[in-house]
Amino acid sequence: MTLKTLMRETGAQEFARISIGALSDKTSCNIETIRYYEKIKLLPMTARTRGGHRTYLPEHIKRLSFILRGRQLGFSIGEIRALLGLVDGGGLNCAEVQSITEQHLGDVRQKITDLRKLERTLATTVSQCSGTEVPECPVIEALYA
Repeated sequence: MTLKTLMRETGAQEFARISIGALSDKTSCNIETIRYYEKIKLLPMTARTRGGHRTYLPEHIKRLSFILRGRQLGFSIGEIRALLGLVDGGGLNCAEVQSITEQHLGDVRQKITDLRKLERTLATTVSQCSGTEVPECPVIEALYA
């Protein structure tokens, strides 16, 4: 039987299905994370084999890659859910995507500001430390303050 015949008889989508392990390999995503994304409904539940094993389509790879990239960029689960909702609902609107992204950018900028303050505080505290073997330590005292 040729590949074309097999795909026609079983359906191209059925033939294209992959296991959770293969999805994990293709996306570099931990299997437990894939299951978690299904549980919280970011990734739709998928078909199962007679033996109960999950099988995935190419669309799952694309969606999981979207989720993972969003997480790499620091988007929260809620923000990713909102972005996927715009895609899934068919009412994708660039203005709404921009609004979500601008809010996220503001959060990132605030974190950068906070980290710079933290850096200054730590640098000041550590510079007060003599580094000698004495019982008084400004770093410990700052943590207790």
